Amino acid sequence: MPDHASLDSAFDYEAALHACARGDQSALRRLYDQEGSRLLGVARRIVVDAALAEDIVHDAFIKVWTAAGSYDPLRGAARGWIYTITRHLALNAVRGKQREVAVDDDTAVALDAKVSMERWAEVADTFAFQSSPGQIGRCLEQLEPVRRNCLLHAYVDGLSHSEIAAKVDAPMGTVKSWIKRSLATLKVCLS
Repeated sequence: MPDHASLDSAFDYEAALHACARGDQSALRRLYDQEGSRLLGVARRIVVDAALAEDIVHDAFIKVWTAAGSYDPLRGAARGWIYTITRHLALNAVRGKQREVAVDDDTAVALDAKVSMERWAEVADTFAFQSSPGQIGRCLEQLEPVRRNCLLHAYVDGLSHSEIAAKVDAPMGTVKSWIKRSLATLKVCLS
C-alpha cells in the first residue's frame, strides 16, 4: 500500500482546481477523496466539535467548487489554497461561537418571544389582513409564548416543523399540534 507522501506528490492539485473551475464535478470528488479526511482533521483540531467540523469541510468544498476559478498559482500552492479555505472557515466558526452568550432556558424563551414579536411587528404591514394589525397583535399576545413562537417561526420566519421543533426543543408532533391549536385560537379571537 502506498504511503500518503507518494499519494500527495502524484496528485495534481492545480489541475484538479482548474478542472473544478471548468465545472468538472469528478475533479471535486477526486479532491475530496484525496484531502477530505485530512481537512476534517484540521477543522476538528480548530473547532473541537465533530459535527461542526464536518459542516466546515462541506462548506470548504463548496467554496473550492465555486471559487476554483479565482485560484492563482502565483500566490501559492493549490493544496495550500484548499487548506487555507478550510482553516479560515474553522477560525470564523470559533470566533462566532465566542460571541455567543449562554443563557438559562427561561431567558432563552423570553428572548425568543421578544424577537418573534419584533419580527412580527416588522412584517405586519406587509400582510393584507381584513382586521387591523393591532387586533392580530393582541390575539398573538394572548397565546402562550412557546406556542406563539412556533406559529411565528412557521409563518413569519418560514421555518419547517422540524426546524421549529429543533429550535424550541420539542417533539415535532407537539409543534404541529401547537401550531394547529394556535391557528384555531387566532381564528376565534379574530372573529
